[in-house]
Amino acid sequence: MNENENLFERAKKVAPGGVHSPVRSFKGMDRAPVFFKSAKGCELVSVENKTYIDFCMSFGPLLLGHRDPEVEEAVLEMIGTAWTFGACEPYSLELAEWMTSELPWVEKLRFVSSGTEAVMSALRVARAGTGRKRILKFDGCYHGHADALLVKAGSGLAGEASTSSAGVSEDAIRNTLVAPLDSEEAVKEVFAQHGSEIAAVVIEPLPANYGLLPQRQEYLKFLREICTKHGALLIFDEVISGFRVALGGMVEVTGIRPDLVCYGKILGGGFPVGCYGGRADLMDQVAPLGPVYQAGTLSANPVGMRAGLVTLKKAKKMNLWKDLEARMARFSETLRQGFKAHSLPYDVTTSSSLFWIHGPTQKMIRSIDQFPVDQAAKFKSLFLGCLDKGLYLAPNAYEVGFLSAAHTDQVLQHAAREILEVARELA
Repeated sequence: MNENENLFERAKKVAPGGVHSPVRSFKGMDRAPVFFKSAKGCELVSVENKTYIDFCMSFGPLLLGHRDPEVEEAVLEMIGTAWTFGACEPYSLELAEWMTSELPWVEKLRFVSSGTEAVMSALRVARAGTGRKRILKFDGCYHGHADALLVKAGSGLAGEASTSSAGVSEDAIRNTLVAPLDSEEAVKEVFAQHGSEIAAVVIEPLPANYGLLPQRQEYLKFLREICTKHGALLIFDEVISGFRVALGGMVEVTGIRPDLVCYGKILGGGFPVGCYGGRADLMDQVAPLGPVYQAGTLSANPVGMRAGLVTLKKAKKMNLWKDLEARMARFSETLRQGFKAHSLPYDVTTSSSLFWIHGPTQKMIRSIDQFPVDQAAKFKSLFLGCLDKGLYLAPNAYEVGFLSAAHTDQVLQHAAREILEVARELA
């Protein structure tokens, strides 16, 4: 038994499945997960002292890479000053002022500790602000593990939902409606039946939790228009895409302004931070100013506030988004050309600094019913081969990969060669 296997056996005795978030478990990979002891830049070091190029990047927060020196300096300074206050402090104020000055659609905001909290709270505000109960979400979008959002499409009437998790009661999802992505007709049908009851439509404007599913500009514009027509709010869940595809996330990319928006991941610079914000009239309904209750012991934790502000300011100064998009274009083109040249059964979808390797398809994948049928099996073989070569991808066929400032062209050229070699060996 190697060190990873030994640690995993110990972990399974004290945690469900040996992990504290399901995707870390390497479920279906027929081997123990890799345990890591350190990280720097774009590299991870395992407990067995093997170095890996990291494309998981903690599932997205590390825009600058692991332990960026400027972020690390700010974090160590803050830890030497205070860990948490449970009281008012200037650090969250500085980040909030910076965000509201850079993002005009965020007139006011509230910091929380996770993306799940952010979306859950935004929906509460939406219900209070409209006086309505129902929420419309989309199959293929993930908004955290609040009960009302752990749903999938049912097989009956338009918008019908069924739970996607044990322990979630029918009562908890009674007011959640579900529609497929990329279908104006499906959304029209839901609104035709429930339009006067819908408080908000919530969507990842760039769905990236279950594959990478870029949505048409026209479709997102349609959602804005139908929400306005029926008096419903539009909520953009930008926990992944926020500060990832551009400084202003998908709002900047599309020019479509939501009523409320949720952020996380990059916002904390590698620490647990979430945020919801938007129109001032809606946010003013949050306690202590209004009747919508939401609180958190570690909300606006000063370490995350400092890390997030340094991360965002540095990324803006570097114009990092343009640079990462160019690096991704070169990296993904190398992969596509290699897959094509050797007739390998893989393709790659990208958006800014996100990528998803999947089976070949005839057109852009925009909804989950378009997934390649053998995606899981093909990815498993590729993942394990890449792992052997020192490349760490997210250990799930439907998770995306991320680039950071630390992924240089040299690193990406090496990684592309290794991925293509694995794919050729499998073929």
